[in-house]
This record gives sequence, C-alpha cells and structure tokens, in this order.
Amino acid sequence: MASPSNIWVLLGLGIAGILLLTRSRKKQISKDFGAFIKYLELLPPPQPAPPIAPHPLSNLTFAVKDIFDVEGFITGFGNPDWERTHEPALRTAPAVACLVQAGATCVGKTHMDEMAYSLIGENKHYGTPVNPAATSRVPGGSSSGSAVAVAAGLVDFALGTDTRCSVRVPAAFCGILGFRPSHGAISCIGVVPMAQSIDTVGWFARDPDVLRKVGHVLLQQSYVEQKQPRRLLIADDCFSLSDLQNRQLTVILNSIEKTYGRQVISRIKLGDYLSSKVPTLVKFESKQVNGKLDTSISCLTIINRALEVLQRYEFKTNHEDWIRSVKPTFGPGISERVKAALETNSDFVEDVHIVREEARAAMNELLLTDGILVMPTAPGVPPKLQSRGSLSEDYRSRTFTLLSVAGISGCCQVSIPIGKHNGCPVAISLIAKHGGDRFLLDTVRAIYSVVQKEAEAYGSGTGSSSNAALRPEAAEAAKEKGNIAFKKKDFKAAIEYYSEAIHCDEKNATYYNNRAAAYLAMCSFHQAEADCTKAIELDKKNVKAYLRRGTAREFLGYYKEADEDFGQALLFFEFEEAVVGK
Repeated sequence: MASPSNIWVLLGLGIAGILLLTRSRKKQISKDFGAFIKYLELLPPPQPAPPIAPHPLSNLTFAVKDIFDVEGFITGFGNPDWERTHEPALRTAPAVACLVQAGATCVGKTHMDEMAYSLIGENKHYGTPVNPAATSRVPGGSSSGSAVAVAAGLVDFALGTDTRCSVRVPAAFCGILGFRPSHGAISCIGVVPMAQSIDTVGWFARDPDVLRKVGHVLLQQSYVEQKQPRRLLIADDCFSLSDLQNRQLTVILNSIEKTYGRQVISRIKLGDYLSSKVPTLVKFESKQVNGKLDTSISCLTIINRALEVLQRYEFKTNHEDWIRSVKPTFGPGISERVKAALETNSDFVEDVHIVREEARAAMNELLLTDGILVMPTAPGVPPKLQSRGSLSEDYRSRTFTLLSVAGISGCCQVSIPIGKHNGCPVAISLIAKHGGDRFLLDTVRAIYSVVQKEAEAYGSGTGSSSNAALRPEAAEAAKEKGNIAFKKKDFKAAIEYYSEAIHCDEKNATYYNNRAAAYLAMCSFHQAEADCTKAIELDKKNVKAYLRRGTAREFLGYYKEADEDFGQALLFFEFEEAVVGK
C-alpha cells in the first residue's frame, strides 16, 4: 500500500503533467489557432521546362482534414481510439495527391469533430480550434481545423469533407468560402467514409480565384466556355428559417442586380416545388409516423429527416463492428448520435434512395444549365463556445434543413461570406445543378467582389441607391396586396406579398406583424415568432406583435415566455385605454 507521502508525490507529478500539457496546448493554439493535429510536408514535382505552362497551383499551400489518408501517417478520424487501433496509410488519397501533383504543397493534417459527426467543431479529446473570425464562437464542424487554417491565413486553401454540413457550416462560421461539389464528382477513395451516399470532398479558400483553381484541378472536367446565370431563384421559404434574412436578402439581391440585372431574379417556395416533384417523400413520412401525416410539417423538414435516416444507417454499416469491438470513448453529443445510429434499421433506407433520385431530377429540372438557387447557409451567427445548451434543437434543425437540399439532391453548393452581424460572420449560399460545379465556381468569381462591397455597405448603413429600402410606395402596395390575399385566406400568397414589402422597407414593424399573422394561419410557428420578435424590436409597444408571438410560443410549448408576452400585451393595452379615457 502506498504511503501518504508517496501519494502526494504522485499527485504532484500528475498535476505537473497536466499543467505541462495545458501549457503545451496553449502554446500550440497561439501558434496555429489549434487548427493542426500534425505537421507534414508533401512537396510538388519540379516545374516543367518552358514552353510548357507551370503547375496550376504553384506556390500555394494547403492542409487536409484528418479524415484523408496520407501515406505513412495514421488517419485519426478525430478520435484517439481510432488512431490507436489503425495502421499508417499505405497510399495517399487521390484528392490529396492530385493537388500536390498540380503544384501545391501540403503542410499538415487538421483537427476535426469525432467521426465527422457534429456541426460544432468542439472535440473532447483534442480541444476546439479557435475561430479567427469570432474567437468566442465555435468554428463549426466537422472540418473545423481546415476552415480555421484558411481563415487564419495559415494556408491558401484546405480540404475537408461534407456529408450533411461539414464544409459549408465551418465556412459560414469562419467567414470564408466553402465549396461542396456535386456528389460523386471527386473521388472519396482514401477518405474514411461517414455516409457514402452523401459524402463529398470539399474545400475552403479566402479568395474566389484560388477556390476556382482548386476546383478545376479536383474536378478534372473538360474545359467549358464560361457563361452567366440567366436565372437566380430566391428561396423565400429557406430565408424564412434565418434570423438574419433581411441582411442576407438585401446584400444578395443588390449584388445580383448590380452584376446581372434585376431581370434575372425570381422568387420560389422551394418546399412547395419539391413536394410536387418528389412523391416518395409522402410515402417516407407516412411510414415514419405510422400513416398519420402532419400536414403542418414542411417538405424541407421531411427531406432533412430522410437524410438523417440515410446518414445514420450508412454510418452504422461502416463503423458498427469497430465501435462494438473497441468500445471507444466519445465526447458529449457524439456518443448520443453514435448510439442513435447503431439503433437505426434499414426499414426506410430504400425509400430514401428513391427520394434522392427524385430530388436530383427535380433540382436539375429547376436549375437546368443556367440557374442558381440562393438561400442562407446557416440560420444565424455561430453559437458561443462551450454552450451546447444554447445550441437549441431548433437552431440545429433549421441548419440541417437548409443544408439538406444539396445533400439529398447531390447538387453543388458554395457558402459565401457577407460580412458580420454583431461581430460574427454571416453567409449566403448558391446552389447549381448536379454537375454544374464549374458554372458555380465561375459565378462565385464573378459576383464575389460585388457581394463584399454590398456587405460592407449594409454593415456601415450606407447601402446603395438601388436598395429596396428606399422604395416605400412599392412596400405599401405589396402590403395591400398581402392584406387582400389574407382576407381571401390565401395565406401563402399573403406571405409572399408581405415578404416583398419587407424587402422594400425592412424597418416597418407592420409588415413583419402582418406576415406573422399569415404564418400563424399556416401553423408556421417558428417563423411567426421570429417575425413578431422583429416587429417588437422596431416597435416596443406593438400590442398585436406581443399577442401573436405569445400565441406562437404557446403552440411551440414555450408557456412561460407566452405568458410574459400576453401580460406585456395586456399592460400596453390597458395603458392605451387609460390614455384614450383621459
């Protein structure tokens, strides 16, 4: 039995070891923002002699997520038990190798979420890379380290993977460009699979020219003549899921108008379109709820559910044997997701595969070769660090719902930064048809600088003269059309008209209040709550807004908050009555 003095010695050594590890980790974070898990060097071949052109990625550096194989190194997959039980890779993943052959230098492997199974970027075992764009906020996952390395200027570009969100979210949270290619466009050989029916190899960059150059190398597609988009479709129902829709819409609409002209802009309810084109969705949802369909659930929500089923089942198929034999230690959140995946069966998977085929055909029919779909990347700013409680299920659900469109259809999508809100990055997304990757990269290159100027103008309050906020007459006309549609109980049309009024004048509380009433009639309670909150921000004594928000919150189960809203409405109403009485 150890003596008390020996125990104290051991305890002291243990504390000293912890302090040394902590100091080492802090030193590493201060050096590279905690982006890298290991440094290495893959050098490109010598430049060819003239007149042969130099390598297309000459003088560029890049990093790769620790999900890619690099010959001679163990692929860690974000978990120390995985690293402990696997051997060094025998060959380098083709995606990595082709970038090196194209002239780029690989400098290291980057941190990631465990098993690529999170959108946050926090890792229990290795810590959380620091978001250079907002240090108190999460960097986003699962390709957190790659996004941070690019955002911090440590490399020119970086590779990640995107299954349901893992390039687009960290790009949005870190204020950089993030590209998810068409599914199957880039080889996933040498990449640890998460869910292969959805997995893609994506990449990050700060510069649209670099983004495009990397894309041309990875995609290895034949040259096509550059063309401009003739249709840019604004997905209004997707923007209604965002807390920052006014900023996002104003910036992107002004940018499109200045780059391509107003005539290319059209509006669409994406959920309504897909519900008419993807008939197997109804069959899938009916099976999920034992034949009792909830008509208030949007088509986009059902798509998100279908994608989650597919992700869980394929993750289980890929990794169940290893998990049950090794019994690895997972961090909070990851362990619950892994458990849910292992409990998933194949009952609905066949239907989901049919949904994927129908959704791809529908999106290709919608976008053709000249169309771009516009939507938010994320529903709000990045959540605060170590605040899983504040990352509500609502925020998570809205995020995955927005990102599920490209996931289920296999379309390509790019996240573009549009400045900051309260010091935190905000982003917008563009989507092109499956196979339209080069077209989308060309579009990003053409519009990027205009988007940044419009974002800066919006942030400084000096928007251009084309800003719709300067058209109050058009706003009132749209509102009146909305009122007429509301009286006719055509609530979808009413929402469209009120949205148009808001686009023309985003500082008018009445327009948000009216749209909230239409959302309530449609049982879209989250959207109604958000609109009422905006109306109250603009008009602190708006009795109708408090009443409608209270109603929405009551249906959502937020009873305490609903009671407070009803009480506030009563207080203002009694005050107005007293004033009128005098």
